[in-house]
Amino acid sequence: MSETYTPDNVLDRISDPATLAEQYERGKRRERELLDRHLGLSGGDAISVGSGWHPGRHLLPAPGWRLVAADVDPARPRHAVEIGEADEGMQGAAGTLYGLPDGSFDVVLHRLVLHHVVYAGTLEPVLAEAYRLLRPGGALVAIEPNLLYPVGAALALANRAGLGVRVHGTPDDIPLSPRRLAAALRAAGLSPELHAVSYTWRRLPVRAQRVVGALDRFGSKPGLRWFGHTFMLIARR
Repeated sequence: MSETYTPDNVLDRISDPATLAEQYERGKRRERELLDRHLGLSGGDAISVGSGWHPGRHLLPAPGWRLVAADVDPARPRHAVEIGEADEGMQGAAGTLYGLPDGSFDVVLHRLVLHHVVYAGTLEPVLAEAYRLLRPGGALVAIEPNLLYPVGAALALANRAGLGVRVHGTPDDIPLSPRRLAAALRAAGLSPELHAVSYTWRRLPVRAQRVVGALDRFGSKPGLRWFGHTFMLIARR
C-alpha cells in the first residue's frame, strides 16, 4: 500500500484540477493506443497488481479480457468489481501473490505501482512473481513516471532532500529510470520494449498540455522513447 497522501503540498496548491483531469484522460487514451498497437494480444486473462481504485479496465476491456484486480486494501478490488471495472477481486500485495498458480495470466499489469514499491524495498520479488504468473507469450505491462524527464528528476531531488511530502504530498512517489527497470526486467527473464506514454505534465495549463502532447506520437521512436514524462514497458515472457 502506498504511503498516506498529504493534499496540502506545494504542487497541489498551484494546480488547477481541470489541468489534472485533462492530462489524466489524455494519458489513458495514449496508454490504450500503445497497448493496442504493441501488445500483440486481443484478449485473455489479466491481473492488475496494486490495482487501487482504477485497475486499468481502459487498457484491458471486457469481454475480451478477464481482469482480476489485486490490492492490499480489499475494499479497492471489491469496489472495482461492483462498478464493472474488474471481473474478480482479491486481496494481495505485489510480490506476495503466492496462492496464484504458475502461468495463470496473459498480462500482469503494474499501472503506476512500481514507483511506490521501490520506496519500501526491491523490485526483484515483484518481477520474479510476474514471470511466474505469466504464460509463455504473455507480458508484464508497467506504466511509470520517468526519472529522466525534468519533472521526474526534480521530484527525485526533492525526495533526497526530505521534501517529498511538502513538495508533492508523499514520500513514496519515486520516479524510475526506464533503463534500470528494463535491465531488471531482463534479469527476471523478460524481454522489455519501451514506449513514452506522454511528454507533457499534468500540471501544465491545458493549452500547453495540448501543444506539448503533440509530441506523444513520437514516443516509440528510438532515442526519443527514453524521455517521456511517463513510460510504458511491455516485457514479454
